[in-house]
Amino acid sequence: MAVISHWLNNKSYPGTRVDTAPVTNPATGAVTGQVALASVEDARAVIDAAAAAFPAWRDTSLAKRTQVIFKFRELLNERKGELAEIITSEHGKVVSDALGEVSRGQEVVEFACGIAHLLKGGMTENASTNIDVSSIRQPVGPVGIISPFNFPAMVPMWFFPIAIAAGNTVVLKPS
Repeated sequence: MAVISHWLNNKSYPGTRVDTAPVTNPATGAVTGQVALASVEDARAVIDAAAAAFPAWRDTSLAKRTQVIFKFRELLNERKGELAEIITSEHGKVVSDALGEVSRGQEVVEFACGIAHLLKGGMTENASTNIDVSSIRQPVGPVGIISPFNFPAMVPMWFFPIAIAAGNTVVLKPS
């Protein structure tokens, strides 16, 4: 039976624990796979990898970062039905609800594609007597996202496209 492993540094990572949990189709009760469970060491490895990747990603141009989001948008559009089927088989939603969940997430992906103008800083001269005010938007570092069981695709898509486009790295933990 297939084991869903962790994902670390753009490749499958088995983790340090040997135990797994069943992936069950809620409609039939059938076990369709296993998912690797994570240890504290695994969590630390993922967080450390996100922290190590952050400086290079932060320094990647905004244009290149948004190209990544555009590519994700294309893939999401191409595979929306497949993603909805996975949500249905693993979470028990009817396909129309799963498609709606993906569509709500897609809205944020679309927003992130055009985020460049929102990441500009600003300057106000003489905001008060002899006081100028300036702001600059900067990435803050790795962002942690925990997806809820009832919206496994939509809620992560509310956060990671913005975080990635803004120059942050992401650690995603499914519920």
